[in-house]
Amino acid sequence: MPRAALFDVDGTLADTNHLHVVTWWEAFRQAGHEVRMHDVHRAIGLGSEDLIAHLLGDEHDPDEDDGLSAAHSTLYGTYFDRLPALPKAGELLRTLHSRGWRIVLATSAGGPELEALRRAIDADDVIAGVASADDVAQGKPAPDPVHRALEIAGCGPEDAVFVGDTVWDMRAGTKAGVLTLALLAGGIPRADLEEAGATEVYSDPADLLADLDGSLVGRMERGE
Repeated sequence: MPRAALFDVDGTLADTNHLHVVTWWEAFRQAGHEVRMHDVHRAIGLGSEDLIAHLLGDEHDPDEDDGLSAAHSTLYGTYFDRLPALPKAGELLRTLHSRGWRIVLATSAGGPELEALRRAIDADDVIAGVASADDVAQGKPAPDPVHRALEIAGCGPEDAVFVGDTVWDMRAGTKAGVLTLALLAGGIPRADLEEAGATEVYSDPADLLADLDGSLVGRMERGE
């Protein structure tokens, strides 16, 4: 059976979480909602509908959802031509691919946003596929995106690792039975990530790449 390295994108491979925070905050502000940026930050990683419900409460008017999502997309879209990859993100994916891992992205992004992120990472030659928000019934923290990524990779959860940066990533991976590895690059505290199920925590892709042999990835390769 092949091994699969499943990756979240925003905050994991691309330094975009705070762009999402500002653009969601502005979308809420334009719609007359006062939402703290701290709270928006902690909700990043959820799909749009879940993020809105999480921040405004289940009693909010769902008729607002499309307008809020559209406003966020428009604001965030102004950054598409300059989204920054995190240090060594593409090199990490290529190194794992060279060691026999199948690389699959599991992300809430889709459409032009996902295309912009993939251009920033610049590693399409080693990405086997993408499980996006458009492919599943429920987004993270439900395990659906991870299950779909495993299907694309053609392997079982025991032969995969999921790398992400939010508690939603860690919960989704854990529910799917996949070992999870967290990065601090998205700004979520180490303790929160560990509590949500992270087996290991690294600073960013460059930090993980530098310690690949000593990491969960290396131990899986050695059968430990």
